This record gives sequence, structure tokens and C-alpha cells, in this order.
Amino acid sequence: MKISGYLRPDGSMGFRNHVAILTSVGCANDLALKLGRMYPNILLLTHRQGCSQLGADNDQTFRTLAGLGKNPNIAGVLVVGLGCETIPAEHLANEISKTKKMVEYLNFLDDEGLMAAIPKGARILEGMLHEASQMTRVPCGIEQLTLGLKCGLSDTTSGITSNPATGVAADMVIESGARVIFSETPELIGAERIVGERAASREVEEKLYRMVKEFKERAKASDMDLQEANVAPGNIAGGITTIEEKSLGSIMKGGSKTLQGVLDYGEIPKGKGLFFMDGPGRTPEAVTGLNAAGAQIIIFPTGGGSPGGSLISPVIKVTGNPQTAQRLRDHIDVDVSSVIRGEEPLEKAGERIFQRLLKVANGELTKSETLGYGSIAVWNIGLLCG
Repeated sequence: MKISGYLRPDGSMGFRNHVAILTSVGCANDLALKLGRMYPNILLLTHRQGCSQLGADNDQTFRTLAGLGKNPNIAGVLVVGLGCETIPAEHLANEISKTKKMVEYLNFLDDEGLMAAIPKGARILEGMLHEASQMTRVPCGIEQLTLGLKCGLSDTTSGITSNPATGVAADMVIESGARVIFSETPELIGAERIVGERAASREVEEKLYRMVKEFKERAKASDMDLQEANVAPGNIAGGITTIEEKSLGSIMKGGSKTLQGVLDYGEIPKGKGLFFMDGPGRTPEAVTGLNAAGAQIIIFPTGGGSPGGSLISPVIKVTGNPQTAQRLRDHIDVDVSSVIRGEEPLEKAGERIFQRLLKVANGELTKSETLGYGSIAVWNIGLLCG
């Protein structure tokens, strides 16, 4: 099946055509919300960061917010700020403008408050919406795709059905010349050597091990019990008992291809193939990181039925648990429980996921898109100091 998308000025391809409001700081959320309510088809990207952060944490927030604006699924973005934050709206807009897409900014304080900023923002958004409405899909190859992978609410079916079936689909994407990013650093613990053995170079392998080590050290410094925090009540109810057991299932979603690189959270990769991105297991932050890294579509295998979605990218929910497939059929896009029943091999299930991916790239809505399920949350690695 051929696919099509929206060609962006920098040569990237969007498989959705959003106009977005992105706040540079949580203090500007109220202004963004008032503007967003005026235009129901506007993508509203609000969060609680953007100020009172230091060093690497501030850099990570800036990289992530800029990456969200750069995502090819976004045709144009209005950056809304307060005017006194450590990540100024103007700086974010300038970074996003490197993609040559439509981007403007406004500040609450510079525009003399809410009543002056609202009409100014409305005029900008109306112009962007008009321009976006004139854009049409053009044929493209699947090599234009960056696929993000995230699993959630894993159970005993995850590691033997939905995750490995997703891995088959991921391999097919890479074989087609595209890029795949999987994440969740805490869910490498105990399985990092298995992934590291597939690294393209010693440098990539060592960076992966160092990332896991640093995560464990941060947890230890915070007196956090990783075993207690990472194997969540839902995982335990689903039959998972240890971090290692959870990790062995989690890494299956990444398929079997060579690991080409290891990325910081929200970092946009260079080149094609398989990449691992540093990030948490919690869904909103993990999905936001994948969006910032450029993922236009996300595949999300789940055992118990995590509803988490994405505002920017369609999320394809996959389950191998027959009870979840039936109970949460309004959330599940692909049911691979046939593998457990012996009715279908993993390879065939993976091919079905791949075929759904192509349909979604061409505009077919996922369940989470239909429900409007998703949020933005940037991963914090340090203290707030405001």
C-alpha cells in the first residue's frame, strides 16, 4: 500500500496536519486555553514547565518543547508565553522556525495583558488555520516515517504477544527504510545487555549502559526503591513480579534490528534504523518525548489496556489479552490475542499491525484520536527552584 502525507518546507512529511498553540511556560496556560476554546480544531499543547529549572533540566525542557513544535504533524504553531520565564516564547519560536513552518509568538506581559493578547493571538491562528486548510496530501515513501514505540500496563500476555508482534512490525518499518524509536529507561533494567549486544558500535553500547546506570544512581540518591516503583499495581495484578521480568517483555517491542543510536530525552535522531531514547516509563512523559523526537505515529502495546494517547501523533493500541480486547474495544485498534489461542503466528500478527500503520499514515483515525485522549508532560530530571 502506498502512503501519503503533508510535505513540510524542510522536506519532512506530516501524517496529520495540525495547527497548535504551544505554551513556553505553565503560567501562560490560561491565555492558551482561552485562545484554544475559540478554535475547537486547534491543538492545545499546555504543560507546567518552562521556568524555575536549572542546567540540564532547563535544557531538556527547551529541547522537548522545541521538538514538539518541530514535529512534522504540525503545520503551524503559535508559541504563547508570559514574558518573564527562563524559556522565552521568542527563543522557542526561533528554534522551531528552523523547520521553515508557520510559527509566531506572543507574550502576555508584552501585549499588555489578556484582553490585548487574545485578539492578537486570534488573528495569528486564523491565518495559520487558513493556510493549513489549503494543504493537501502528496504521495510519499514509508522511509519518511519516524515510528515511536511505547508499552503500558503490561501483563503476562505483553511479553509473548503484543510486544513481540509490535517488534515484528517495527522490523518491517526499518526494512522499508524508515526510523523507529523505543524508550523507557527503567524498563531496560536487567535486560540492557540483551539490547546492548545489538548496538552498531561500542560507543552506542556504552552509552546505553551508562544511561541505565545513571538512572539507577538517580533513583538511589532519592532513596527510591525501583522494584516498588516500577512494577506498578496494574503490572502485579497482571502477573508481573519483578523489574527484570517486566524489562524482558518491554524490550520485545523494539524488534530485532541493529541499534543505531542512543538519544537523550526528546532528541531528534539523525539517520535511519532503530534508536533508543532515554525516558521514563510513565505514559504522558514517555509519549511527549517520542513526539519531541519527531515520531509522527506511535504504536502502543498494552496488556491491561492503558488508555494513554497523544495529542500530536496517532497512537495505535495493540493488545494480546483477549479480555482487554473485549472489555476495552473502544480503545484497542489491533487485537493479537489470536497468537495466544494458536490461531495466528507472531509474524502474521505483526504484519497486521504494519498494515494498520499504513492505513493510519494515510489518514485513518485511531481509537485514541476518535476519543481525543492525550496530554503533554515534559520529563523533569532535577528540582524546581523558583
